Amino acid sequence: MDHKEPPERTRADLGERDVPEEDQLAEAFDTIVSEGAQRLHRSWREVLSTGLAGGLEVATGVLALFAVLAETDNHLLGGLAFSIGFIALLLARSELFTEGFLVPVTAVVAKRASWPQLAKLWSGTLVANLVGGWLVTWLILHAFPQYGAVAIRSATPFVSSPLDLRAVCLAVLAGSALTLMTRMQHGTTSDPAKIVAAVVGGFLLAGFQLFHSILDSLIIFAALHAGAPFGYGDWLAWFWYTALLNMAGGLLVVTVLRLVRSKELIQREREQVRSGN
Repeated sequence: MDHKEPPERTRADLGERDVPEEDQLAEAFDTIVSEGAQRLHRSWREVLSTGLAGGLEVATGVLALFAVLAETDNHLLGGLAFSIGFIALLLARSELFTEGFLVPVTAVVAKRASWPQLAKLWSGTLVANLVGGWLVTWLILHAFPQYGAVAIRSATPFVSSPLDLRAVCLAVLAGSALTLMTRMQHGTTSDPAKIVAAVVGGFLLAGFQLFHSILDSLIIFAALHAGAPFGYGDWLAWFWYTALLNMAGGLLVVTVLRLVRSKELIQREREQVRSGN
C-alpha cells in the first residue's frame, strides 16, 4: 500500500508558535526596517500631516480619560479608557513622537535611511502632535466645560513636579512603556494582539500617571483651556526634560537592547545596502 508524504506546511498553516524563534525574530526585524525606511523617506508634508493626525487621535483618548475620571476618580479605569486613543492611532496608522524610537532608529542603524531624515521625523512629528492635540483639547473643553475641573486636577501633578529622581523615573518609564508597546505590535501579525498591546500601553501611561511628553501635554493644554492657575511657561518647564527622558527610556532601555539582540540581522542588512540590493 502506497503512503504519500504529507504536503509541506506553510508558515500560515503552522502558526506563529510553531515557527522557529530565529525566523520570527528575522521576520519582525525585516518588518521594522521596511516600515522604518518608509516612514523616514516621507516628505515634510507627509510627516506633518501624519503627526497632526496622531495628535488629533490621541486627544480622543484624553476625552475618554476625562469622562471616566469625572465619574469614578479612578486613574486605573481612566487608563483603560484612554487606550481608545492608542487604538485609534494603530488603526488609523498615525503616529506619535514617542513611537519614533525603535522602528526608525533600527532603519537608520541598518543603513536604510539617514540621521538627518530621523531628525526630520522626530521634529516634525513632535510639533504636529502638539498642534493637533492643542486644537482638539480646545474643542473638548468648549464642548464639555464640565470636564474643566478634572483637566486641571489631572494636569497639576505634572506642572507642579520638581525635576527630581521621581520625575526622572516616571519619564524614563513612560518612554520605555511606549517603545515596548511598539515592539509588541511589530512582533505579531495579529490585529487583535496589536490592539491588546495598545490597551496595555494606554493603561500603563495614563493609569499610572507616567510622565509622557505628548499625552500629558494634551492634559495640560486642556487644563489651560479651562483656565488653569498656571501657564504655558509652566508646561514648557516640565515638557523639555520629559521629552528628553522619554527619548532616553525609549532609546536606551528598549531600542538599544533590541539592536544588540539583532546584531547579525543588522550586519546582513548593511551588507545588502552596500551591494545595492
